[in-house]
Amino acid sequence: MRHLVMNYLGEHHIRAISASGRDQVAGLLVREEPNLVILDLRLGQEDGLDLLREIRSHSDVPVIITTGHRRDEIDRVVGLELGADDYMTKPFGLRELLARIRAVLRRREAGQAAVQRDQERGRCRFGGWQLDRRIRRLTDSSGIPVALTKGEYALLLAFLDAPQRPLSREHLLQATRIHEDVFDRSIDVQVLRLRRKLETDPNAPRVILTERGVGYVFALPVEAL
Repeated sequence: MRHLVMNYLGEHHIRAISASGRDQVAGLLVREEPNLVILDLRLGQEDGLDLLREIRSHSDVPVIITTGHRRDEIDRVVGLELGADDYMTKPFGLRELLARIRAVLRRREAGQAAVQRDQERGRCRFGGWQLDRRIRRLTDSSGIPVALTKGEYALLLAFLDAPQRPLSREHLLQATRIHEDVFDRSIDVQVLRLRRKLETDPNAPRVILTERGVGYVFALPVEAL
């Protein structure tokens, strides 16, 4: 399968390198600095999720994970939560794999462009909160930094770019790049987590309001600094 995938990608002008074990992967990541990794979670006797954790501990390279059967759904969910960018279930078509590779790389480029825009936009204020996009730092009214996960930060940016406007779940899913096939209400979980950090009482929210039948509204005005 590795040779089949490599040959197919080569025919489409994508240089690919294969590895058959964890030690080989670690070396290739250092020497080759790949633009993308396709990781089979079933690495013989090895645990692909452990390797994914190891990759994410020192690299943000895009990762597409592959699993063997539908019953491996829990591994797919864990893999995505650990930072995988997409997944495919075997057997899969090589044309679909190529399409997913190109889509992930496009999202990567768009994400890097967004980071550049964030750095150019600088700081903003909403309520007693301040966000410095140049260093991705959120502080409360006392100036104390509040840590945000990658998903929470992306969700907050989506709200700050469209304050006091109803945003659909589909819009927020796309903006935060959460994989839509995992579970339908995943954006609700992200909103709940962000509320716990922004709201005085998450059970009676006043910052992120639920817009019934639509999605959510960021209720506070946002001021550029």
